[in-house]
Amino acid sequence: MVYDKAKWHYEGDFPEGLDSYQAYIHTGMFVGWLLDNDLMSEDFKGDLADEIEQFRKKELTGTQLFQQCCDGTLLPEDINEPGNRFTLAYFDFEKGQYLADYEMTLGQGLPSIYHVADTWENYDKLKRVLDQRFADWKLANG
Repeated sequence: MVYDKAKWHYEGDFPEGLDSYQAYIHTGMFVGWLLDNDLMSEDFKGDLADEIEQFRKKELTGTQLFQQCCDGTLLPEDINEPGNRFTLAYFDFEKGQYLADYEMTLGQGLPSIYHVADTWENYDKLKRVLDQRFADWKLANG
């Protein structure tokens, strides 16, 4: 199982002329949020300790980490057990709420969700929404 691959986006229905980096942003911001909430696996945290520290210091965005260290692929083994339970319910592109929240929070007025800028300001806006979704999910699911 794979949650997402950036290449599924930039090799698929992707806006012409847009840098392929833009295909990493929607999942990269989610990876950053997982890091901020200690929801990544112990192996992931051990393997990428330096990069995670750079993320925490805001020297590397979640998207940059996702692109450079994960090859643009988010796998269940990268995430710990509670993180996977939430990700299965929320991040699923068919049944989950993530893309709708992402578009509502960051994509308004843009040609597509792929046009969202990879900024800390945008991450902070999305993080507030994800924090609330996670809190609601924890209440409902223990």
